[in-house]
Amino acid sequence: MKASLQLRMSQQLALTPQLQQAIRLLQISTQEMEQEVARMLDENPMLELTADFKNYAADSRAGASTENDEAAESDGEEGNSITESGNSVTESIEWESGSAAPSSSDDENWAYPEPAAKQASMREYLHSQLAVSQLALKDRQVVGMLIDALDDRGYLELELAELAELLPTELAISLDDLETALVQLQYLDQPGIGARDLGECLTLQLKVLPDDTPHRELAICLVTQHLDLVAAHDFARIRKILRCSEDQLRAAQQLIAGLKPRPAAEFDRTVADYVIPDVIVEQREGKWRVRLNPDAMPKVCVNQMYANILQQRDDKTGSPLAAQLQEASWFVKSLQQRFETILRVAQAIVERQTAFLEHGEIGIRPLILREIADALELHESTVSRGTTQKFMRTPRGIHEFKHFFGSGLVTESGGACSSAAIRELLRQLVADEDTCKPLTDGRMSEILAQQGIVVARRTIAKYREALHILPVNLRKTL
Repeated sequence: MKASLQLRMSQQLALTPQLQQAIRLLQISTQEMEQEVARMLDENPMLELTADFKNYAADSRAGASTENDEAAESDGEEGNSITESGNSVTESIEWESGSAAPSSSDDENWAYPEPAAKQASMREYLHSQLAVSQLALKDRQVVGMLIDALDDRGYLELELAELAELLPTELAISLDDLETALVQLQYLDQPGIGARDLGECLTLQLKVLPDDTPHRELAICLVTQHLDLVAAHDFARIRKILRCSEDQLRAAQQLIAGLKPRPAAEFDRTVADYVIPDVIVEQREGKWRVRLNPDAMPKVCVNQMYANILQQRDDKTGSPLAAQLQEASWFVKSLQQRFETILRVAQAIVERQTAFLEHGEIGIRPLILREIADALELHESTVSRGTTQKFMRTPRGIHEFKHFFGSGLVTESGGACSSAAIRELLRQLVADEDTCKPLTDGRMSEILAQQGIVVARRTIAKYREALHILPVNLRKTL
């Protein structure tokens, strides 16, 4: 095979580091963006904190002037377009809020939320109770061993006989010792802890109630002997077996409903991560308006003093500081582009979901990313990045941008009803139903059909399960 030399011309799309940075900053959440800003402030001396977002445009132009003549002309045009978009963002903030960002530039004055105090775990709480008890040393040791054997619900799933066989013989702990220790554990100040099943857990909680509690004995009988019938809501059979009236059974059921099937649940309360909304939606003069949240915008800009010093030097492109200045300039521009895109996407969403703002979940209309992308002349992937982990504060709560997107069903009138609106209708139907005669999936399908929304029964069942609504037989009460 003879070797030959050929020249071919082809085109390919290459992502510059600056474009990659802009794409990544658009996709990450506000918290991740704050971490990225903090990292850049640590690594790049050309960046500094500022309280005035309006300085972004001036700082960007200062950074662009350090490049060579040809690059400066090219980047100057690009910098102007980004500067204009940065100004539009700033003008939107001032027009909507009536005031600029806080004027203090001292980062020590920033008010950071204080971390919540750590809550004691279930085992820590039980061990603290055990430490102040009047039990003997050996008894406290055995009870402490049982505390460590509890699961996250507060149950003791391991059989005592099996546990006795696992213990070393030199400890001299018998099965009787374990049974005594279990009783002592169950009577610590946390009723239900140490139970071996649900029936025993509920029984322990009922036994600590005063003896004169109405229908206490009937409730104990139900949880110890007929818990399966209670779970199946087979009230007719329960009344027949126990020979009790409907009122007595209803009172005992209400007593059981107030118990804790997971006694350790209160120790599992984790503090939810706080969400900083990216935009704020408000109604002014009869119109819904969107503005950027100043608290979500980083107070960072190019260090003007360093930029001026570097601009006066002869070597503007060869030094490491010049590269850092250019990096800082691009970082600020990418932040500006991020906020402009988020604001534009939020405005487009609000224009199409005004019914939600006025009527709630039932007013959400079907919406897809392609519709927003076409309206803003953006790529669908850009809209997807601009809606991921971005939050909007509305009069009806804080919602992720993705909350407003979803498919829909065609109504008989030719319109469309979103799946979110259908789920809200189902929630309202179940909330208003007669609990003695709850609605079946088929009946709810018929009710929606009367309103012009044709939904199959199996679709109703799927939406009901997604809403964690029990089947009809388990929703029935006395």
